[in-house]
Amino acid sequence: MTKKSDSHSLLVGYLLWIFGFTGSHRFYYGRPITGTIWFCTFGLLLVGWIFDAFYMPWLEDSAEAKYRDGKFSYTIAWVLLTFFGFFGIHRFYLGKWVTGIIWLLTGGLFLVGVLFDFWTLNEQVDAAQG
Repeated sequence: MTKKSDSHSLLVGYLLWIFGFTGSHRFYYGRPITGTIWFCTFGLLLVGWIFDAFYMPWLEDSAEAKYRDGKFSYTIAWVLLTFFGFFGIHRFYLGKWVTGIIWLLTGGLFLVGVLFDFWTLNEQVDAAQG
């Protein structure tokens, strides 16, 4: 029997779910398309948001099956992106110094880069795991 990955936290997922109508928990669990849909439709007019309260353990399990834990924490990277993304702190954390400096000097590449990172951060952390 293989050890279950501990790449994503269920507690963090539920904390993000509080703001779930923005899709933040879905981005965290590696679901950028539905995260964007939730963001644009206010959590499918809150119906999808309520559904996700029960669906959250499955979202966590699917993220942990897809992403491996390692030297970089997905949760730390997501917190850094969410609160300091326009400064590029999450990129510095992942060792991406050049783009971190670019994000720092340009406000997250004029926030377009921050949006890109919301779509791709799980893959960036996964690639940085080595």
